[in-house]
Amino acid sequence: MHQFHVGQKVVCIDDTFKHVSIDQLIRKGQIYTIRWIGPYKHYVDGEFIGIKVEEIYRGNDDGPEGYGAVDMPYRATRFRPLVKDKLGALRSLLAPKKDGEEPFIPPSKEEPKRKAPVNKEEKV
Repeated sequence: MHQFHVGQKVVCIDDTFKHVSIDQLIRKGQIYTIRWIGPYKHYVDGEFIGIKVEEIYRGNDDGPEGYGAVDMPYRATRFRPLVKDKLGALRSLLAPKKDGEEPFIPPSKEEPKRKAPVNKEEKV
């Protein structure tokens, strides 16, 4: 499970809502900022870890499928942390340790070289 925190940038990975005709405002691939995170209990959807985002205030959930909730959070599973530097986490594994210990550097395995196909010049 992801570790989320208030102020963190996240990316929506699931914006589909079955059996709901009202636009839920989040969009897959869009970046949001967490303004609240915590356990939430909904009498229809049950208990889940919810996220509210700075960019959206959902208002009262009183439409045709609404359940009367105010600014209901989205399920945290609809988001993942924004990763700007995808290799950063791996680079941190190679960083020197705090006690001055040398970083672990895996042995280099060079990929086999392949000859690139050469197109013969055509005479016109």
